[in-house]
Amino acid sequence: MRAAVLHETGQEKLEVHDGVETPATGPGQVRISMKAASLCHSDLSAMSGVLPQPAPFVPGHEGAGEVVEVGAGVTGLAVGDRVIVCWMPPCGACPSCLRGEGNLCLAAFANMGTPNYQHDGKDIFGFSATGTFAEESVVAAGCAVKIPDDVPYEVAALIGCGVTTGVGAAVNTAKVEPGSSVAVIGCGGVGIAAIQGAKVCGAAQILAVDPVASRREWALRFGATEAVHPDQLNDAKTRITAGEGFDYAFEVVGRSATVRAAYDAVRRGGALVVVGAGAMDDNAQFNMFEMFFNEKRILPSLYGGADVPATYRKVIELWRAGRLDLEGMVTHHVELGHVNDAIEQMRTGEALRTVITMGADV
Repeated sequence: MRAAVLHETGQEKLEVHDGVETPATGPGQVRISMKAASLCHSDLSAMSGVLPQPAPFVPGHEGAGEVVEVGAGVTGLAVGDRVIVCWMPPCGACPSCLRGEGNLCLAAFANMGTPNYQHDGKDIFGFSATGTFAEESVVAAGCAVKIPDDVPYEVAALIGCGVTTGVGAAVNTAKVEPGSSVAVIGCGGVGIAAIQGAKVCGAAQILAVDPVASRREWALRFGATEAVHPDQLNDAKTRITAGEGFDYAFEVVGRSATVRAAYDAVRRGGALVVVGAGAMDDNAQFNMFEMFFNEKRILPSLYGGADVPATYRKVIELWRAGRLDLEGMVTHHVELGHVNDAIEQMRTGEALRTVITMGADV
């Protein structure tokens, strides 16, 4: 089968190989025929080394497909089921899961040191123990979340990470209140999902902040009431909130500078929601007096801020009701052999989300 491989951390392009092999489907595992995958900025962060991931590896953690084989002991899944690939599945038994915080479950990390593929006799990992830029993948059964038959594969792929992360940050973590004011810094796929989540919650003012003009245009299409360049954030804050600050600011970039900008954009008593995945050596700084005096809440949001399958279901219901536009977030399609085109489209800001298909060009 074919898969896209990054052989060394820091390489800018992937190599698409034929003859990549998967292990046999073992107990507690399922084999998925991947139908659609989408490129998330976290894939680029893993390729560059910002996010830790051993190489060589197959990138991709947003994906959806069909179960084609079920290992011994697996319940609740059958051949032919449509599934979302869940890159950090909750175990259901640890303290985090029992509190309803399955997004904080660490059990999945135990699988991240096990190779998912092999090529020319060499082991290859899958990004976050998945690796969706491949025609097939063998994953732990918990990584395959069954979905209804009416959910298109490309919509399901987006739900697998970016949409769940952004919508969940607004709905689950921030619990945005109707009539409130919101700023979203960083308007790629996750930022657009956060904007849609804030709109679903009833926010009255949603300011989108991004240096790329095309992303600002997308933000307006998906629910932002205004969109500005980062240089205009302070002026917008003064104009929209009379200088007080926004009720909520979502940082969806993953850099200390934008975390600081988001904190400064929030009113006293408001909430900074940290959604972007950043580097371990990039430290944000706040002085102790301002933290005490301003009483601004700092709310990190990992993978939607709640039980992941439950958020999947919530997102699907909102999509079915027409409250979320997920098809519109897919701006480009490429075939697996042209995966590097998708990477370039994201780096330049040309694409919001590119869906990668495993068959012929679309």
